[in-house]
Amino acid sequence: MPSDIDKLCATVSNDLANVIRRHADIFPDDLPVGFPPERDHDHKIVLEPVAQPTVQTQWRLTQPELGELRRQLDNLLEKGFVRPSTSLFAALILFTAKKYGGLRMCIDYRTLNRVTIKSRYPIPRADKLIDQLRGAKRHFEPGTGVMRFGLRNAHSTFHLTMNEGFWPLLDKCAIMYLDEILICSTTREQHLKDLEAVFSLLQQH
Repeated sequence: MPSDIDKLCATVSNDLANVIRRHADIFPDDLPVGFPPERDHDHKIVLEPVAQPTVQTQWRLTQPELGELRRQLDNLLEKGFVRPSTSLFAALILFTAKKYGGLRMCIDYRTLNRVTIKSRYPIPRADKLIDQLRGAKRHFEPGTGVMRFGLRNAHSTFHLTMNEGFWPLLDKCAIMYLDEILICSTTREQHLKDLEAVFSLLQQH
């Protein structure tokens, strides 16, 4: 069965496929098991001084939802993406239907978010990013990210980490927006060089 990288390379030109294959380790079929390594800007939840712990009572789930919850939790525990917690805060779990079938597990962090101090790190405006694309003729968007979104300040933490990791290329050939990297160039030859540079930084981080 073809791997994800084989499927990707089958859709692009040979020279681009060669660049991708040279950096194949940044395109894994599955995320590495366990928690990601500690970084300079690990996400922290800073509570308001008057915040009181809140444990929300889980509302009733249907039998299919309970089965899906068990399946997903077993999978996440096995891969080391989650671990049992003794936190004084507990959030609700709910499920939404996926467009093409199945259930998506969501965590309702609204109660926790209300007592979390908001980060002041700015998120870029979409219109400013669009202005930066003027003159670019080629782009590439690699998938990224393992942050649990829904938590207040998760976007800021992710954006800060991305900005620092890609500082040498920021606004030269790489544009960051949350967990997205847009690599844009004016010529095909330059685009292949820019991809090499961005992929090399991804390997480092």
